[in-house]
Amino acid sequence: MVTYKPGRRAACGLLLAGLVLPAATLGSTTSASAANALSMRGADMSTAQRAMDLGAKYYDASGNARDPLDILKDTGVNYVRLRVWNDPASGYNNKAKVLQYAKAVKARGLKLLVDFHYSDSWADPGRQNKPAAWASHGISQLQTDVYNYTYDVCNSLKSQGTTPDSVQIGNEINTGMLWNDGKVVNNDFTSLSLLLKSGYNATKACNSTTQVVIHTADADSDAHARWFYDGIKAKGVAWDVTGLSYYCMWHGSLATMGSVVSDMKSRYGKDVVIAETAYPFTSANADGTGNSVTSGCSGYPLTWQGQAAEFDAVQSTARNAGAVGVFYWEPTWYAVPGNGWDPADIANSGDGWDNMALFNWTGHINPDVRWTP
Repeated sequence: MVTYKPGRRAACGLLLAGLVLPAATLGSTTSASAANALSMRGADMSTAQRAMDLGAKYYDASGNARDPLDILKDTGVNYVRLRVWNDPASGYNNKAKVLQYAKAVKARGLKLLVDFHYSDSWADPGRQNKPAAWASHGISQLQTDVYNYTYDVCNSLKSQGTTPDSVQIGNEINTGMLWNDGKVVNNDFTSLSLLLKSGYNATKACNSTTQVVIHTADADSDAHARWFYDGIKAKGVAWDVTGLSYYCMWHGSLATMGSVVSDMKSRYGKDVVIAETAYPFTSANADGTGNSVTSGCSGYPLTWQGQAAEFDAVQSTARNAGAVGVFYWEPTWYAVPGNGWDPADIANSGDGWDNMALFNWTGHINPDVRWTP
């Protein structure tokens, strides 16, 4: 059973779950530029609300039970990323839940990145399904849909005093979003560009200083990244931050990631962030749902120490290449019964990410993990 963002491996054309990459390629960092600070030190905590509603406990390195926002802030996190689905069957990760959790985020002085999927469920390189309410809409109506929905969520957050510091217009939109209308076919970015402009304009109308991120899973290849960002740039799309996903088991070496980051920064003159990354601390499985990742990358054992070392290497590589941020994807998603991956069956589906979280199966944080400027 596919558990994590269904379709990613197939969409990338890579069957890399068991690939072990050479240590030489993973242990290096780019020297393209002098190290700068990572000002966006982020964690995607989109499943944390449901976990805590179910009674999950989180413990810091001293064994004290605390709110995971406080624990992660103490390890260096200053930014929280929350996905928003239009009308998920689970009742989680929707507008109301994001509004609720944004208050907890902002109360701690943390910044907020809202990740618009423009779907009722997962959107990723292999799946970009329209929300059911928009299913029959063509590209003209979809532009209005994207504008109105983006503005509504942003303005609702602003009205309660939790204005988003950043938003993503789409999630891992390697070949477009809101398929098939917004899909890039035969190198034609026209329809996608119209949707991206709607999202950008809505965000700026809500709050002119909110940063707009356009996010792909293209840290694997300069050619892939240039194809996409050149394509939207040629259509006049504006954005503030280039977001890339990087998982070494799917996207290859650290050196390649660093090269792509450096190229994206210089080519488009915009800040770059690694919007998603993660690494396993074990190959074992905590529940009845198989793990999305079952092997690691050379030089980084599947231990707490290996997980922390790999995350540190991602941060160092990104920083040295000129990135301004790194976000760990779902560090709090340990296997809490009832907090499954499938929004249509959240109570019964399991967690394919339990070996990738930064908290182990009893809710204790990896004591070696740090986000560093």
